[in-house]
This record gives sequence, structure tokens and C-alpha cells, in this order.
Amino acid sequence: MTTTPSTPKPVAWSDAELATNPHAHEEKAGKVRGMFGAIAGHYDLNNRLHSFGRDQAWRKFAVRRADLKPTDRVLDVACGTGDLTKAFADALERMGRKKEGAESPVVGLDFTPEMLDVARERKATPLTEYIEGDAMDLPFADGSFDVVSIAFGIRNVSRPEVALAEFRRVLRPGGRLIVLEFDKPRFGPIRWGNDFYCNVIMPRTATLISRDKSGAYKYLPRSVETFLGRDAMVQKIGEAGFEGVEAKALTFGVCVCYRGQVKA
Repeated sequence: MTTTPSTPKPVAWSDAELATNPHAHEEKAGKVRGMFGAIAGHYDLNNRLHSFGRDQAWRKFAVRRADLKPTDRVLDVACGTGDLTKAFADALERMGRKKEGAESPVVGLDFTPEMLDVARERKATPLTEYIEGDAMDLPFADGSFDVVSIAFGIRNVSRPEVALAEFRRVLRPGGRLIVLEFDKPRFGPIRWGNDFYCNVIMPRTATLISRDKSGAYKYLPRSVETFLGRDAMVQKIGEAGFEGVEAKALTFGVCVCYRGQVKA
């Protein structure tokens, strides 16, 4: 008796594709979705291990920079498994916020169902709601939120300028945008050490832990290398209509927290 071999799952990113600029790939959105779907189950563990726990500190800083008020409504875009979404909800809960009516004070949005499944299972709170959606076409009315955040997701969007315009659209007057994103440290020795870690060590160990075959952890350093730098990101956020745009380097510039505000 013969059996038909199963069809192997397609690799999201090949080495040849990553040798060029992955942000210019015409199938970037589908590849990113497939990649995150493949690593969802081990995503949190790899984040903690390979950032040495700093990813949690970066998210706490982002929440502080949002200048939350007890009445604020927050949208966390590209929420992944919900770490930042839950951090906002926990902060509001400490302020005494409770859910009233059907509207959730904190909404986590992502376009990868597998990541949302993890968020709903591990990070759900009475103040949170997780929905599937596209950063470039947000399913919300104008002026629906006081804070919009996106952590390590803006570089995965096909057209960042479209997403930034959407963030501006759904924010109320006085609303704040918070963006966390990786960057390359500007001090030479730290940049060289970070490059070696991100390009040589991390892809191997993270792939081993997640048993990933999608190329996710090869895509990560390449996507950072080929994405907008700090000054260009500040300019993009300003061009989207935000005022007083600031960039705060964290952990020697490995990560940057950007903040912009809608005119009150």
C-alpha cells in the first residue's frame, strides 16, 4: 500500500527574498501573516528570552508615555499576543476604570488569527477586547480613541504611511500615538555587538525554540536593517498629521519609543 506524501507548508521567507528588501516584496502582507501564525505559540517565550526581559520594560515605558487618564479608550494595533494591550488595561484598572456598557476601554487589533487566539487565552481581562483587523483599514469611526499604540508592528505593515494616517483618523483631539520599534544603536561598539547578536545568535536559538520553518527569525533582523531609521520615522509620523513628535531611545538605542499628539 502506498501513501501520498503530505504537501509541505510553504516557507514564508526564503533566504533569496531576505537578501533583498523584504519591505518591497509584493506578497509581504501574506508572508507576515503566515510567519506570525507559525510562531504564535512560542512568541512570548522568545520575546522574553531574546530581549533578556527588556521587552516588558519597553512596554511599561510606552504605557507611561501615553499619559493615560482614567476615562481614556485605547487601541493597540498589531497587538500580537496582547502584551501591550494588557499593560494598558492593567494601568487603567489601577486607576479604578471599570467596563461600562458594551464598549471595551482597551481594544487589541491584529490580522493574524493565531496570535489573537493566544491573546484571548492568556491576556484577556474585563477591560480588553481582541479583534481581527488591518492596520491600514481600521474598522472604527473617526475620533474613536484617546490613545493608539503599535509595538514592533509598524515595520510589518505594507504601507506604514497609510497606517499612520489611519491612526490619526481614529484619534480624538488631544489623542496620543505611541510607537515602539527596533532601531540600530548609534554607538559603534554597541551597534556591532547588537548586529552580531541579532544576525547570528538570535535567529538560530529562536528558530530552535519555536521549531520554526517560516523564516520568521531571519526576517526579524533583516526587516529592522531595511526599515526606516529614527529620523525618518519621526518625519513620517509628523507627515501623518501628528504634532510634537518625539523619539526616546531605550536600551542603548536597540528600541525607540515614538510619541506624537493630535492637536487639541
